[in-house]
Amino acid sequence: MWYRCSDDVITLTLHVQPGARRSEIVGLHGDALKLKLAAPPVEGRANEALLKFISGLFGVPLRQVELRQGAQSRHKVVEVVGSTVDPETLLTL
Repeated sequence: MWYRCSDDVITLTLHVQPGARRSEIVGLHGDALKLKLAAPPVEGRANEALLKFISGLFGVPLRQVELRQGAQSRHKVVEVVGSTVDPETLLTL
């Protein structure tokens, strides 16, 4: 499963492909949600863009989204606090 919910925290397992034409959800990639990001993988710009993209998807302020693992990797774990969005709905966007 690519996400876990515990109290008001949603933990996402992501496979991120930076340097794409536009930021979008691609679908499932094994046990992770695959995202394309329109940011280059230099100087943390892709990670910044990822957190902004996730905060927009879940309708929460940027301060409620945190990169927990994978700062230097395509495989990342992100936590979202206080969102009422069901992660399953992201697959239909």
